Amino acid sequence: MFSRRMDPPSSKSFSKSHKVSKSSSSFSKSHGVSKSRHESRRRPTTANSSSRATSTDISMTTSMSMSPNNALTPSIVTLIIGKDQRIFAAHEDVLCASPWFQKTLSDQYRDSQNSKRIHLPDEEPEIFSSVLEYLYKGDYYPRLVHNKRKNSWEIEKLDDDDKGSNEATIYHHGIDGDILKDTVIYCTAEKYGLEELKRVSLRKQGLQSGIQCSTILASARYAYANTPDTDSKLRAHYLALIIRSRSTFKRSGTMQLEMYNGGTQLFFDLFVALSNHVDDISNTS
Repeated sequence: MFSRRMDPPSSKSFSKSHKVSKSSSSFSKSHGVSKSRHESRRRPTTANSSSRATSTDISMTTSMSMSPNNALTPSIVTLIIGKDQRIFAAHEDVLCASPWFQKTLSDQYRDSQNSKRIHLPDEEPEIFSSVLEYLYKGDYYPRLVHNKRKNSWEIEKLDDDDKGSNEATIYHHGIDGDILKDTVIYCTAEKYGLEELKRVSLRKQGLQSGIQCSTILASARYAYANTPDTDSKLRAHYLALIIRSRSTFKRSGTMQLEMYNGGTQLFFDLFVALSNHVDDISNTS
């Protein structure tokens, strides 16, 4: 599999029954958030520069490790990703683990002998590279590892040379700003019907720390815009995070501006979640 640049051609709310999840997938209280208003603006990155495992690494490693009885078919699909039209390639068998790709390939190429190509102009190359890495390897960089001594899950420790690539946020062209990478991966997995990838990405973002208030709110807006109203995991994850970090949000002023702007169901759900939280405290006192 490879990636190169191609020259461009001419509603349900959270009711009492939807109490905020207290699972380990949420940000822990000790992690907290940063209230700094001076977020660094990073230039957009590409899959080649920001992903630990490139598309070529993924396909070659997997193909060579397959046993003869479980070998992948030679059918290759070309994927043209993002506004810059980055080109990826993947085995059709691997892509069809996703119901979305399975249906798309079946509908478009049922009787065709032509080369199979899928255009995804709204996807971020870095995110799609992570999705492909998951499809081939069962995880994406940096990996989720189990600490047997502590009996807990952690994001893998990186070498000094790799620390710069382990950023929790990415620049997203769709919102012209930074949001949590794992949230975008979760929403992409939702689109492609990859339930296990949703669980992996949710656990990973629960292990992130030091995320600034404005980034959290931008990520929450993105989560609400790209998940169905029935989603009770990613949305609840953000509601729980905001509740636990309420004192920081009060001091930052970011939440006040966000509420003035409005535009999503986020704040009604947050009101219900806060009410449930107060009820829980009252019932235990």
